[in-house]
Amino acid sequence: MKSLKRFSVLVLSLVISFSVYADKIKVACIGNSVTYGHLLPYREDNAYPARLQNLLGDNYMVGNFGKSGATLLNRGHRPYMEQDEFKDAMAFEADIAVIHLGLNDTDPRNWPNYSDDFEKDYYTLIDSIKSSNPKCKIWICKMSPITYEHNRFKSGTRDWYREIQSRIEDIAKIKEVGLIDLQTPLYNLPNMLPDALHPNVDGAKIIARTVYSAITGNYGGLKMSPIYSDNMVLQRNTPLEIKGIANAGDNVTVTIADKKYKTKCGKDGKWSVSIKPLKADTGYVLTVATKEKSLTYSNIAAGEVWLCSGQSNMVFTVGESATAEEDIATADNFNIRLFNMQPAYLTDTSTWSMTFLDSLNRLDYYKPTKWQECNGESVKSFSAVGYHFAKAVSDSLNVPVGVICNAIGGSGAEAWISRDILEMEIPDIFYHWTKSDYIQDWVRERAELNCKRYEIKRQRHPYEPSYLYAVNELWINDFTVKGMLWYQGESNAHNIELHEKLFPMVVESWRKQQNNPEMPFYFVQLSSLNRPSWCSFRNSQRILSETIPNVGMVVSSDKGDSLDVHPKQKKEIGARLARLALNKTYNMKKLTPCGPMIKKVDFKRGAAYPTFEYGKDLRAESGDTILGFEIAGEDKIFYPAIVENNKGELKVWCVEVENPKYIRYGWQPYTNANLVNGDGLPASTFRY
Repeated sequence: MKSLKRFSVLVLSLVISFSVYADKIKVACIGNSVTYGHLLPYREDNAYPARLQNLLGDNYMVGNFGKSGATLLNRGHRPYMEQDEFKDAMAFEADIAVIHLGLNDTDPRNWPNYSDDFEKDYYTLIDSIKSSNPKCKIWICKMSPITYEHNRFKSGTRDWYREIQSRIEDIAKIKEVGLIDLQTPLYNLPNMLPDALHPNVDGAKIIARTVYSAITGNYGGLKMSPIYSDNMVLQRNTPLEIKGIANAGDNVTVTIADKKYKTKCGKDGKWSVSIKPLKADTGYVLTVATKEKSLTYSNIAAGEVWLCSGQSNMVFTVGESATAEEDIATADNFNIRLFNMQPAYLTDTSTWSMTFLDSLNRLDYYKPTKWQECNGESVKSFSAVGYHFAKAVSDSLNVPVGVICNAIGGSGAEAWISRDILEMEIPDIFYHWTKSDYIQDWVRERAELNCKRYEIKRQRHPYEPSYLYAVNELWINDFTVKGMLWYQGESNAHNIELHEKLFPMVVESWRKQQNNPEMPFYFVQLSSLNRPSWCSFRNSQRILSETIPNVGMVVSSDKGDSLDVHPKQKKEIGARLARLALNKTYNMKKLTPCGPMIKKVDFKRGAAYPTFEYGKDLRAESGDTILGFEIAGEDKIFYPAIVENNKGELKVWCVEVENPKYIRYGWQPYTNANLVNGDGLPASTFRY
């Protein structure tokens, strides 16, 4: 009786309202606690439907029909279709319905038992809404995120969530209704989900803006990634996807190399055209236009594009390097283009302002920048390794080369991994990361110093797991590169076993970002420095380079500094990376790609006989004595060894070890090991 009375009052109020709002477009927001606005202060004003009302304006009437705890499943613990809010939504007779359900279906009371009903129950809900108004336009939503801090994340919610998202996409296709993605805009902003599920006020605004754009088709007009600018380099000799944002239904025209490509922007505000391969050249002009707006990019080159990433030794600039004076004086080269992504604040020993901390929370970290032609001024502050790589490749291939440097000093490998990969493999790395032994102590301490003024529980920092990958998605995503150069590891050398899990995820993440599972990935092995774990770490890096397909490594230990983590001899390192790329990516097989890499060792007649790949004409880098080898017997106690070199064939022995079983090379953090091949390229640290 009470329910009937309530319904009668509602109907009466709606009749009165409809007489006032008869000409308005009615929007029903159907959902769970996220729609309702659970935990939001002044929910009536801050829940996403209220924010949506403000965006849509006076021609619309938005109703909030959210029910906390509601499930889509009709045999779930709180079926939405059995709630009063569902009845109210039906009486509303909406012109537009936005459905956001499924989060509560990840509960172990629901999904393991009734997942087979999901499609059927969703179809029933959609058909019921249609029955109240056959002309109603319906959008269903991919769910907003559930973060790693949720108490059921690892026990099943993480995996069930992903399955439900996939099914929602299929339902939208089968029922021919609109699909709104509420996951992507919030996925890399866990700070906006303070209880791991419900958005804060800023998160509700993002949901409202996302729904508004879907309903109206207004995505803010034509926009391109900030990586597009005058002077840029586009990858040659391959079809390119030029992508951007525009308003739904906009006709987009892309013009380059005297060819026009036309497409229509999708309902999700995204457009893309595939352009024919460009020949290596300069002077291209790219124009992207809609009826309302035109963007023109001039002085474009087509050539080879490489991404330079990692931490401070990749950041280390030409102006700081040992060859700075000569490099700057001879830098003018229109065939080399630089895209220098520099942070607004360095991760140095400083405490950051509240304004900047707020920017970090919105993934706003890099300074605005543009592509520049290489000259004395632009190269001075650019990565020395990146520049010398570009110069060697450009000179060898006689084509333009573009290098993008996004490296951040001190950053760990975990910061460069896609959140979806890291959440599946090592979700614990996210928990209280500034207090966790997963993260090197120096890294944690620096982050806490930088963020000392923070006022929110989940303050972001560039060293946070997955943070830098997320920021770079906003810059580099969809921009084709040939390959990636990586100089990193100093901030992970405290935990070799963990790095052996993280590094393959770094490679996987960036190959996924490029939609290229075979993208070349070449990295620099850590140098020599008096830090105890570094020899073991270098050996681990060597093994990783041999086990991950299309990954290569160059050695830098011969250019190290016993006291300085930033050795200044970067020209040689950039040139070594270039040799690796020229041999393996550009098929210049006569060029030796790297120094000697251990292949096998024979132990016989009281000595060790190592065999190396790329070991032709082995010799000492200087002098006649090859240094750095040690051998051990069954007891694994190593002794310095004598090396006899017979025309490149090595015999390694010592009087203390009668029957050697083990051998190692360069096994000191700062090593005097000096074995090189005929091209003067150094051998890697190894243990066999």
